[in-house]
Amino acid sequence: MTTRPFDFLIFIGRFQPLHLGHLAVLQQGLERAEKLIVLIGSAWQPRSVRNPWSYAEREAMVHAALGPMGGRVLTAPLMDVPYNDEAWVRNVQSTVQGLVTAHHEVPHRPPRIGLIGHSKDHSSFYLKLFPQWDSVAVENIGGLSSTPLREALFGVDGERGGDAWLKSEAAQVLPAPVRDELAHFCAGADYAEVRAEHAFVAEYRKGWAKAPYAPTFVTVDAVVVQSGHVLLVERKARPGQGLLALPGGFVDQHERLVDACLRELREETRLKVPAPVLKGSIRAQQVFDEPYRSARGRTITHAFLIELEPAAELPKVKGGDDARYAYWLPLADLDPARMFEDHYFIIQHLLGL
Repeated sequence: MTTRPFDFLIFIGRFQPLHLGHLAVLQQGLERAEKLIVLIGSAWQPRSVRNPWSYAEREAMVHAALGPMGGRVLTAPLMDVPYNDEAWVRNVQSTVQGLVTAHHEVPHRPPRIGLIGHSKDHSSFYLKLFPQWDSVAVENIGGLSSTPLREALFGVDGERGGDAWLKSEAAQVLPAPVRDELAHFCAGADYAEVRAEHAFVAEYRKGWAKAPYAPTFVTVDAVVVQSGHVLLVERKARPGQGLLALPGGFVDQHERLVDACLRELREETRLKVPAPVLKGSIRAQQVFDEPYRSARGRTITHAFLIELEPAAELPKVKGGDDARYAYWLPLADLDPARMFEDHYFIIQHLLGL
């Protein structure tokens, strides 16, 4: 008979990348539970400075770091829902329920389930969202955080980064198998692309380095829908070059928000709809302010939902200004892995999808 107090312990993290602090939690979880459920967050996101590695790559890091112990680990992707905590909680609950139903080996007894983690900062608020599960608190080993490790690996602030950093003493906070996984990653084109994105963001932020306080930027975005389609652009420049985005941009000093939104909409899509019709078609306006929504810095956007009357033929559009292309995408074809920043979630939230 088992002496472990839990059948399942749940560990939620982004693991960008997995470090020794994560590994300590994984190991303690396996000591206390028959099986450890690892939910890997920020799944289905495009590569970016904050999310350089895919779900599959981070899943490989988890199993590589644990070695033979990984046989008792169940991994699953977890999608972000930045503007709907209840939907995120429901996703966690349903994922855990499915895994427990499939892997609970003592059907005559209710499974003993717990949530393991440590409250490192405000991002760990989720530990209080599941009162139905016991909580297992663990120490934050060495106060480790993935953010400075990412910056070092990608050579932020002129550091060498890459394979050279992985061989340094500073990189020893990563498990050896994870360093091997990252060395392979650094030899490929994806590393070079994310590093270039890091370099762009670092140069962008230099322009505000001497400000008396960290700036907050204000932007606008247009969610234009018609006949089951949403109007999107393909970004022409960094950050997010090649990703799909909502038409939008920064607010000029002399503009009202709605005027800035309509100006950016016309500049980026050449949408042939009169301004009075667009204004009369605004159905909602909402602020989106997730603190990490933009790598460029604290950026708060005001999104306008513009619902045009159904038509057999969609208005012609053409990319302009910061947009390489503009086109209408069926709502069913929206893919978070192709979308810039939080634009997928803005669309989902405003349309109630």
